[in-house]
Amino acid sequence: MAAPPRPAAAAPAPPLPPTAREAPGPPAGKSETACEDRSHAESLDRLLPAVGAGRSPRRRTTSQCKSEPPLLRTSKRTIYTAGRPPWYNEHGTQSKEAFAIGLGGGSASGKTTVARMIIEALDVPWVVLLSMDSFYKVLTQQQQEQAAHNNFDFDHPDAFDFDLIVSTLKKLKQGKSVKVPIYDFTTHSRKKDWKTLYGANVIIFEGIMAFADKTLLELLDMKIFVDTDSDIRLVRRLRRDIGERGRDIEGVIKQYNKFVKPAFDQYIQPTMRLADIVVPRGSGNAVAIDLIVQHVHSQLEERKLRWDMAALASAHQCHPLPRTLSVLKSTPQVRGMHTIIRDKETSRDEFIFYSKRLMRLLIEHALSFLPFQDCVVQTPQGQDYAGKCYAGKQPPAPQITGVSILRAGETMEPALRAVCKDVRIGTILIQTNQLTGEPELHYLRLPKDISDDHVILMDCTVSTGAAAMMAVRVLLDHDVPEDKIFLLSLLMAEMGVHSVAYAFPRVKIITTAVDKRVNDLFRIIPGIGNFGDRYFGTDAVPDGSDEEEVAPTS
Repeated sequence: MAAPPRPAAAAPAPPLPPTAREAPGPPAGKSETACEDRSHAESLDRLLPAVGAGRSPRRRTTSQCKSEPPLLRTSKRTIYTAGRPPWYNEHGTQSKEAFAIGLGGGSASGKTTVARMIIEALDVPWVVLLSMDSFYKVLTQQQQEQAAHNNFDFDHPDAFDFDLIVSTLKKLKQGKSVKVPIYDFTTHSRKKDWKTLYGANVIIFEGIMAFADKTLLELLDMKIFVDTDSDIRLVRRLRRDIGERGRDIEGVIKQYNKFVKPAFDQYIQPTMRLADIVVPRGSGNAVAIDLIVQHVHSQLEERKLRWDMAALASAHQCHPLPRTLSVLKSTPQVRGMHTIIRDKETSRDEFIFYSKRLMRLLIEHALSFLPFQDCVVQTPQGQDYAGKCYAGKQPPAPQITGVSILRAGETMEPALRAVCKDVRIGTILIQTNQLTGEPELHYLRLPKDISDDHVILMDCTVSTGAAAMMAVRVLLDHDVPEDKIFLLSLLMAEMGVHSVAYAFPRVKIITTAVDKRVNDLFRIIPGIGNFGDRYFGTDAVPDGSDEEEVAPTS
């Protein structure tokens, strides 16, 4: 895509809102009165208009504009109600990487504002904004003292941890969950807490040195340089640092002349030639932003996966059930409970009671597949007892996390808590898109360090296996080993068993019964009906599947 020509005189753009990146603090021992700082800030206000002043909200004019976009806007944030479609194929592997956009440009050029405008104009969920400011190196004591006196160069390439930037961006493009450091500009160090990013269909990476590393450049599918007049960038920086960060004007100008301007001339401006698109005037260039949005939409359409549910249904017909499947022994007691909960005349109270009994038996059965080893303990009578203990890192009890696929899966949580002490619980919300028939990821909340645990994934019924496959893929993206995932369900169809086992051959599949087939509406036959509706007493949705569908929540 050709870059728009740069006009001779760029019109001033609205000031950039504060970003995560801050300049070093004022010199030690240097102070200004609040009145003087306020006077400087007010004089700068006259040079640039206030945010949003004299400018109505920009409306999208691209061909992708929708009359009713899938989002809810509040005074503080935008909440997307559309889910993330499958980012993997029937083998369970990601076939297309996320689309990565690099945004470069000088300090206070408007990179973050442009990034936010692109995100809003795209109108698609699961867009990740990754700021280079999170990846400053931790300063030594000597460097911290230099920073306190405005003598440390934060605008030099050596100030950034490019190895961590590259590894983080690689994992995001591969669909993995990543931990991003949180940099404290007051202490010039990384905080103990990390920010988790996951689920990127589009990644926007912005920073002054976004194009300064060769390996990093190779990861970017589109490179955009935000070109803003140097006088405007200086005024923005002065206004921000004086009015919002309590800095004095002399310190800000000193740092600008000593580090910021030379770094722009030496390291940043030369990278403009590497950009696919140059955006003059930054956020004020609506035409350039619309061109960018149209190109990203076309790229996303090319990368979109198409799921053929009918082909998935017929792919494994007549195949024997996989060895990773374990079905609870069909004793007269178990078969009797199935008879009760399958009976359409069973009352809701009876349905809940016997479902809970089956859940308890199912979870007890699943725990027998955890790794155990021989051990000897001494009884109160002073005698040795040769028994079994957990063979993991934390004996005698295994570290287990339960993850429920909402909403029916959460009905299994009490049974898991009853038999696993101090178990941690996570949730995943997956819905079926009524137009495409594909599962869509809407929400997830997983405990920290879940990759160290055995994970019991819970859903009461599995018909096609589409939702279960998506949930397993989410766990794998969070570095949970495949052989440490147990998929538990009260009832499964053979199609669902084959689909999950084919995609993830090391996942243990555990259920109380397997029915032979699904009908044209992907209902399990003979089945159990809509488990969530029968359990919670809600009205059944006609022509729905046995796998749960829940309205999105904000």
